[in-house]
Amino acid sequence: MKVIEGKLTASGQRIGIVASRFNEFITSKLISGAEDAFLRHGGNPDDLELAWVPGAFEIPSVAKKMALNDKYDAIVCLGAVIRGATPHFDMVANEVSKGIAQVALECGKPVLFGVITTDSIEQAIERAGTKAGNKGSDAMVSAIEMVNLMSQMH
Repeated sequence: MKVIEGKLTASGQRIGIVASRFNEFITSKLISGAEDAFLRHGGNPDDLELAWVPGAFEIPSVAKKMALNDKYDAIVCLGAVIRGATPHFDMVANEVSKGIAQVALECGKPVLFGVITTDSIEQAIERAGTKAGNKGSDAMVSAIEMVNLMSQMH
């Protein structure tokens, strides 16, 4: 049986990041983690591009615009949706995840979900680089692997 696996080498890859400005104190840490992962895996900083959007809800539309552009091999979506006292959290979290998944399926390109959804600011901080690692870094590593995997599927 032939096994197809993606390597963790970012050399030559061009990756777009879409990041939410809302909760920027968390998102900026996710971006730093993603950038660090890209560079550690051999990526060129000139091949990484960041697009800021106002909030998490806006991520899918910009991710789609980037995914349709041949300039990018993958898109990494980063943001933080933190639960408040209203149902707004559930609506935003659900729509962002559905939207990002839809972009990936429609565009045939790796579009990674690095939007953290938490019940508290403390949980968000943990997922942005403390106890629970950095979800931005995790999303970038997955993007690198997926680009290499999909490039083998002609």
